[in-house]
Amino acid sequence: MEPKYKRVLLKLSGESLAGEQKHGIDFDTVLRFCEPIKELNDMGVEVAIVVGGGNFWRGRSSGKMDRTRADHMGMLATTINALGVCDALEQLGLEVRVQTAISMQQVAEPYIRNRAIRHLEKGRIVVFGCGTGNPFFSTDTAAALRAAEIEADIILKATMVDGVYDSDPKQNPDAKKYDKVSFHDVLTNDLGVMDSTAAAICKDNSIPIIVFSLEKPENIVSAVCGENVGTLVEQE
Repeated sequence: MEPKYKRVLLKLSGESLAGEQKHGIDFDTVLRFCEPIKELNDMGVEVAIVVGGGNFWRGRSSGKMDRTRADHMGMLATTINALGVCDALEQLGLEVRVQTAISMQQVAEPYIRNRAIRHLEKGRIVVFGCGTGNPFFSTDTAAALRAAEIEADIILKATMVDGVYDSDPKQNPDAKKYDKVSFHDVLTNDLGVMDSTAAAICKDNSIPIIVFSLEKPENIVSAVCGENVGTLVEQE
């Protein structure tokens, strides 16, 4: 297979890293997700990764806690996941750099755009932690922002659902799956691909998104090679 895209940003949810245990990190699961990333790297594809933190902490579900503090705790959770993904990739023989939007120099590099791009050009995987570094913004928004900054060709949004539907397929067995959908429809119809801020960044910067299921990790390679996997979100 030949890759269709040269530089991609992969968004991994924190929940996906927990595997069947639903909390924390299941390292065998992380290794399974990292194997297709190595395959992409071997093809010469430049891969950056944004990780969520929901397997440890969800700031918006923290009840009466101050939202800013809760979101900062979520950013720390994403750093734990970033380090776990980094370790799995290194075990597969890849060169990896973790960059965080909040400075923590003992464990990761600070996020610097030019340095991130240089790592990618040298064939290293770059894992971004701490979201945008700001409260009130999701890691989906961080993925859209980093993709725009590093000039990624596409965002690969790996989820536990096999694409975008017109309603929740878990609640509605007759929900219709889209093969392609426009950013306009995503924003107008609130299709739940990602939050509206992230979708607007992608729309304004013409960054397409492929939403697909991570139940088959090889979908990561198939998506990058242009196969019909999941749902493609793009400009009209």
